[in-house]
Amino acid sequence: MRDDPIVWKFGGTSLGNGNRMLLARSLIVDGLRRHRLVVVCSAMGDTTDLLLEMLERASSGEINAAKALLEELRLSHLKAAEKAIEETGVRNEVINFITDRVAELEKLIGSVALLREATPRTKDLITSYGERLSTKIVWGALRSIGINSVYLEGHDAGIATDSNFGNASPLMDLTYDQVRKKVGGLISEGMVPVVTGFIAATPDGITTTLGRGGSDLTATVIAYCIGAKEVWLWTDVDGMMSADPKIVTNSKVLSRISYDEAVEMAYFGAKGLQIKTILPAREKGIHIRIKNTFNPNSEGTLITSTSSPEGTATKAVLMTKKVSSVTVKGEVLAGGGLAAKVLSVIDSHKIDALMISQSVSSSSISIVISRSLSKKVAEEIRKSVISQLGGGEVEVEDDIAAIAVIGEGMKGTPGVASKVFTAVASKGINVRMIAQGSSELNISFVVKEADAEEAVRAVHAAFYGS
Repeated sequence: MRDDPIVWKFGGTSLGNGNRMLLARSLIVDGLRRHRLVVVCSAMGDTTDLLLEMLERASSGEINAAKALLEELRLSHLKAAEKAIEETGVRNEVINFITDRVAELEKLIGSVALLREATPRTKDLITSYGERLSTKIVWGALRSIGINSVYLEGHDAGIATDSNFGNASPLMDLTYDQVRKKVGGLISEGMVPVVTGFIAATPDGITTTLGRGGSDLTATVIAYCIGAKEVWLWTDVDGMMSADPKIVTNSKVLSRISYDEAVEMAYFGAKGLQIKTILPAREKGIHIRIKNTFNPNSEGTLITSTSSPEGTATKAVLMTKKVSSVTVKGEVLAGGGLAAKVLSVIDSHKIDALMISQSVSSSSISIVISRSLSKKVAEEIRKSVISQLGGGEVEVEDDIAAIAVIGEGMKGTPGVASKVFTAVASKGINVRMIAQGSSELNISFVVKEADAEEAVRAVHAAFYGS
């Protein structure tokens, strides 16, 4: 057995029912022959979505509909526990746990229905129950076959966060000390910590959640604190792909990508990646390995400080829809600090701009942001930028998609941009906006949404072949 611990995180599809939990357990048992493990669990299947729907129904006063969803949740978890846990005493303990947590949820849902309101704090508390239930079942499955596992909720493991409910950030100094002591201590005693992903707490014990991809973040934060060299993210795909296989049928699994490539891919919505997951690993040089629970013999994708050559300058061609471009222009604005003023509006709303492009004359600037925010941002720019500077225009274009061509091999390689845009032009597709960072890691461009998939296929074929 290796001295260095490894953190394994199992996603919702990997824990979708009792049979899948048994499969995860068999992987853990096999892993324990070679490693000391910390196991992090997501909610089972679509449980988080079910909890959010339950919350919405309760907020609308539809208490009976909310209770029906709660009963669905109760039965699915009881069924999973019955299947995954053989030993009667452990199974009964887990069933009692599920029963108690569901009773707590029923009271919370009743309160929401009465008030017709759910605060962000209440939402975090309610959505935290998915990970609590699934993790307890996995703990029971391990415990019932004699594995000395210890169930820990995120705050019990020592993860402390700020109070930004819904997307809380770990307070790393405090978290480092607490996780190293608690989780590290259990590992040194030969135990297997089984930790809820996604959920944590403020220093005064108020439940928080870590936002989208929060269970992955739990895994990398724990690895950061205990000195683990690797994090394995068990999911339902063989690894990161060179393109969405639903769009490009001959897309390939990427054997190794760098942290920087992973960050760029995460910005453009690559499945299974969130930027905040990568950052703690990059800081400490922790390897992230993406593995398929249902095809464990596949090597998957390894994320490290260095990339591997794939025989082409690019690694991936990714696309994101549901975005809009907001363009601010007008001669009256030239030289007036337009970019700074526009970006200050974006920053004040805590919005990440996916792309930014500015004309040489500085008389216009375009940004690509989430479509759901575009009208709000445009109106704010009209109020706080255009009116102050004496004139100009703000245009919003909704029917677009952003495409990114990513790869460290593009650095210093001539002709990459030409190859990209020649491929797009060959399909008669008009490029509406272009942006490239100084790192030469990413060439991004905007096309009409109706043309986006064809553009992705054309660029991918230019580098990987048809």
